[in-house]
Amino acid sequence: MPKLKVIFDTDPGIDDAMALLLLARHPRVELLGITTVFGNAEIDVVSRNALHLVQRFRLAVPVARGAAGPLVGEAGPPPTFVHGTNGLGDIPLPPVQGNLDPRPAHRLIIDLVYADPGAITIIAVGRMTNLALALAEAPDIVDKVARVVVMGGAFGHHRHTGNVSPVAEANIWGDPHAADIVFGADWPVTIVPLDVSQETQMSDRYLADLAEVAGDDGRFVRDVSAYYQEFHRQSAGMDGFYVHDSSAVAYALHPEFYRTETGAIRVATDGIAAGQTIIKPDSKRFPPGPWDGRPSQTICTEVNAAAVLDLYRRTLLGHGN
Repeated sequence: MPKLKVIFDTDPGIDDAMALLLLARHPRVELLGITTVFGNAEIDVVSRNALHLVQRFRLAVPVARGAAGPLVGEAGPPPTFVHGTNGLGDIPLPPVQGNLDPRPAHRLIIDLVYADPGAITIIAVGRMTNLALALAEAPDIVDKVARVVVMGGAFGHHRHTGNVSPVAEANIWGDPHAADIVFGADWPVTIVPLDVSQETQMSDRYLADLAEVAGDDGRFVRDVSAYYQEFHRQSAGMDGFYVHDSSAVAYALHPEFYRTETGAIRVATDGIAAGQTIIKPDSKRFPPGPWDGRPSQTICTEVNAAAVLDLYRRTLLGHGN
């Protein structure tokens, strides 16, 4: 099968680190660059974390620092209660080796896409700010990107509607204006929302098995996720945690693991519903409204969770495909 050429737009972040490990170890992935954005921690922290992970996973890719705040307004305080003060579950981090790319993140995205038109998938698992900035500077990239895969949003399937408000998911809520721009651009977007990521869960037993059989990588996943596990245990009474960002990688590699729906998508940008993602399904007719003239995009609605978990495990064991 052909290589999956990827730009990874991320805010590491515990689940971001786990998704990057999946990208780093899967034999079909050709990782071209990593761009950082504020979110799970402040921009300098997530950028340092990205450099640390590149070093730890033995990757040779540029890392570019991205947006420090949303397109409109100010960034809120980072969720240290989810990801720890250092963004990586407060595991010990050695001094960072290596330097950030001199280009801002959105410019690195543009340059990589121009260099290989039609071939690159952007996997975005944080705020959409860098992508919106890239579209503003180079709107013609919509014709040069193979696909954009986003972890974000919530559409109500399986009663999953929001994790920072009753209707909003964190990545979209953190910069709703950027998300509305990205979903309204005429490039192919697939959204991997809470509807499926919260249906996919790594249990304590699963993580213990990884630590036992998958060497240093398995032990890293166990260690970095311990803080995340405790958050889910306290907040949701869970044995384990939801698989958010790695679900976007799983979709990019194996879309057959998911069932999807298509339609125009809008994001509420203010008020009590700020960050809500709303689809106008292609299968239904409505009177004229704010969705008119928007491209049809794809959302995931169902998942073979066992297949996603098996993919992660097999990849860390060196058997990914």
